[in-house]
Amino acid sequence: MAGAPATILQSAPHLSETDFRRLAGYIHSTVGIKLPPQKKGLLESRLRKRLNQLDMNSYFDYTEYFFSAEGQQEELSHLIDAITTNKTDFFREPNHFTYLTEIALPELMRTTAKATKHIHAWSSACSRGDEPYTLAMVMANFLTKQGFDFTITATDISSKVLNIAVKGVYDHDTIEPVPLNFRKKYLLRSKDRSKNMVRIVSDLRDRIHFKRMNLMEDFTFLKKFDVIFCRNVIIYFDAPTTRNLMQRICGQLKPGGFLFMGHSELLEHHLLPVVPTASTVYQKT
Repeated sequence: MAGAPATILQSAPHLSETDFRRLAGYIHSTVGIKLPPQKKGLLESRLRKRLNQLDMNSYFDYTEYFFSAEGQQEELSHLIDAITTNKTDFFREPNHFTYLTEIALPELMRTTAKATKHIHAWSSACSRGDEPYTLAMVMANFLTKQGFDFTITATDISSKVLNIAVKGVYDHDTIEPVPLNFRKKYLLRSKDRSKNMVRIVSDLRDRIHFKRMNLMEDFTFLKKFDVIFCRNVIIYFDAPTTRNLMQRICGQLKPGGFLFMGHSELLEHHLLPVVPTASTVYQKT
């Protein structure tokens, strides 16, 4: 009889409280995403497909596998892909790109980037590439006319979405927010029109360096950035994690550089070396 409870637990079709706490604790410490108890159902539903792929019958089996030596080596990227939302669109929060061309880029061209004639931007949670490619379109359209060049570093924790981003190939429906003149300049239609696909032109793809990065780990770059987009990231973190992350991100921004946050995010800017210049836009002092 002593072994019966363990058998029932192992064959249970739902994620137990014990296994949820183990996984949630690991996710928080490793990725920074906080999963409160009310998110147990969400984690369970997100992992169900993964159990089927691994031909596992229970969440207990999955949890044991994940924390094994093999699981730590092979499964972490799959767990991250399962729990991250990766919501993204071309020209999402479009007023940011208006501010970029009307205020931020002209000021940078007059000040910190005047000598080098080069602007370096970072899309810190680039997902499928919609944000850095939007940045590339806007910057190419504006800067090249002024004799300036640019490069973009684009990072994300999910290998799955980075693979999509590197290819730069999208369903035609997803590029609806892209202005028509930008579509003509920066998008290529598939030769097979039945596929209804487009690809970002090579000139823009070549200016973006995609890299897998966990923002919870230490990161430094050889050169600091003129522009950083860190949008819709800190909404998943608790306050201490957010403070630590934003201190490190601001450390990668040049004095006079601009930081763009998501519209639903409140930044404790008084604790950081930045001042607000517009709604969810900050400049490093």
